[in-house]
Amino acid sequence: MATPPSLTSELARHLDRVLGDHGGWIGFDHFMERALYAPGLGYYARDNAQFGNLPHGQGQPGSDFATAPGISRYFGQALAVQVAQALEQTGTRAIWEFGAGTGALAAQLLSALGEQVDSYTIVDLSGALRQRQRETLRDFGAKLRWVDQLPERFEGVVVGNEVLDAMPVKLLARCNGIWHERGVTQGASGQLAWSDRPTELRPPAAIDGEQDYLTELHQQAQGFMRMLVDRLARGAVLLIDYGFPEREYYHPERSMGTVMCHQAHRMDDQPLRDAGAKDITAHVDFTGIALAAQEAADAAPHNNGPWHLLGYTSQARFLINCGLLSLVEHASLAERSMAQKLVLEHEMGELFKVIAFCRGKPWDAVGFSSGDRSHTL
Repeated sequence: MATPPSLTSELARHLDRVLGDHGGWIGFDHFMERALYAPGLGYYARDNAQFGNLPHGQGQPGSDFATAPGISRYFGQALAVQVAQALEQTGTRAIWEFGAGTGALAAQLLSALGEQVDSYTIVDLSGALRQRQRETLRDFGAKLRWVDQLPERFEGVVVGNEVLDAMPVKLLARCNGIWHERGVTQGASGQLAWSDRPTELRPPAAIDGEQDYLTELHQQAQGFMRMLVDRLARGAVLLIDYGFPEREYYHPERSMGTVMCHQAHRMDDQPLRDAGAKDITAHVDFTGIALAAQEAADAAPHNNGPWHLLGYTSQARFLINCGLLSLVEHASLAERSMAQKLVLEHEMGELFKVIAFCRGKPWDAVGFSSGDRSHTL
């Protein structure tokens, strides 16, 4: 179902006030945060069916995009193999999931792991999704709890599927050889418009050539990793998302950036249009994620013990390593067809990556037993 005009209009008025409070200009990261998470108005802060396999249409409820747990239950079953190993190796019995969406992944993991898990905590900024998650997870109520933020110290296995891509990013634009931060202002017609300001900020890698170039800085995602390093006393972290290592992310030919919007299972590159009515994402710089975590660990080496990168690989290789092919061996043709989307190169298999870390002594993680690409970070 499309977003009611009253909601998008109210968000527009909210953005007008934000712009007024900041002298008429805000960075794109500030705009993205408001468009996605403004209480009661942002895309993820209202009651709407964003996740699903069917688009909106002809007055019927629909969705804007599908995630792996919604495409196939075998995604969670395969991931559970790695989570089970992580629980055993770290001596923990708790799972912490960020951005749980519909609750589908939580249901798949809890069903597969059973008594290996004592507690399952969902950390989600979207209070509007909690009721949907409660309905999906009603059979697991005794193990579940919801929190708005992490405690100062915790233990367990952290899981995040398509969480990093929804974290606000700064936009950097090189125009005529000069770097600018690209932000948002009010255009002459009253509509939101782009506005660039010279900046000392730079991409983490040099961009060869003299061509105009647009890219992103992932300061919030890197801050998220530093928080995990600071607070995870014992356990592991598993993150799945679409993106690249630094040398691919900041390739000279990737000159238009990676910010994309999703609405009714269609994509566009116009985040200022229909703000609040569609998802806004950016691909993940996995090198930046790994470096932020390691730098945080190096800065406080004695806080919680050593921190290690367990592996980095494609979603296809990770799921196959975790036994996806044997899991679907006796599935129906329709189920096998949907599960294939998780691993086919032109679907989710190559664009999506998995990165994992642990606190304490490292181990040979099953999901990275073949095809580990840590050396590319």
